Amino acid sequence: MKRSTQVLVQARATQNPWLVLLRPRIALMVMIMALLGAAVVPGFSWGPAIEATLLITLVTGSASILNQVLERDTDALMERTRMRPLVTGEVSVGAALIYAVVLGAVGVTGLAVRFNLLSALLSMATLVSYVAIYTPVKRVSTTNTVVGAISGAAPPLLGYAALAGNVGPWAWCMFAVIFAWQFPHFFAIAWIYREDYRRAGLRMVPTISNAKGLAGRHGTLYALALVPVALLPISSGLAGWTYGIGVTFLSLLYLGASIRFALHEDHRRARSLVLVSLLYLPLWAVLILIDPFLTGSVR
Repeated sequence: MKRSTQVLVQARATQNPWLVLLRPRIALMVMIMALLGAAVVPGFSWGPAIEATLLITLVTGSASILNQVLERDTDALMERTRMRPLVTGEVSVGAALIYAVVLGAVGVTGLAVRFNLLSALLSMATLVSYVAIYTPVKRVSTTNTVVGAISGAAPPLLGYAALAGNVGPWAWCMFAVIFAWQFPHFFAIAWIYREDYRRAGLRMVPTISNAKGLAGRHGTLYALALVPVALLPISSGLAGWTYGIGVTFLSLLYLGASIRFALHEDHRRARSLVLVSLLYLPLWAVLILIDPFLTGSVR
């Protein structure tokens, strides 16, 4: 057994399989982004925001479980996913389906009853697009990244809609930023694990024939687009100079890491790009939250 697999087995042995199915790190990011979307709504209140965030996380958790049910055959072929509970048999398919349905039903119903129908419908649309479109498309086309990016950018939209009852300019700005941010991030990850994806027969940009340099170039185009996209709150009058200066620096840093990877695709530069991408979102969120206090911008 490879050392990386041994480490994974040891780590997984200490984790609750029901929690692992929710993919905690992704769930945490969903919670942060949904809460961020709620935080920019005028009249923000912590109680409703946290409640909405938890309900949204239940829906996205349901989508994640259903994705793993559908991909358990390909997960078994990939080094990084072969220890997931549905692959190892720690959780049966039937139990996972019940788990997913209950979480999804509680989340969607809770949003409809406690908040509004719009947030419930948007959360349901996010779940359906991720499970019924993104998941099967991964097997046949590299466009799966675009479909997945739409679902991935939804949390702030959902958080905003839950508290406001509509989808305002801030929500769309956040959606656009996260949508563009995902491509360099996921192309770098797909490049690192390209052999895994090839073995599983999943269609990612780095796995297609004659794809040398393609992941880096495509990612750089989206990183370049992110620079003006991240400044949309400025042009829309939603944010001030603190946000503008900070997000420009972050976006240029991300673009620089993307260009470095595009110029020479190797593991060091790919991992460096992933690291920068993981720093981008939380720092971007901080800029959004502190900007009104430093520049007096009005939401």
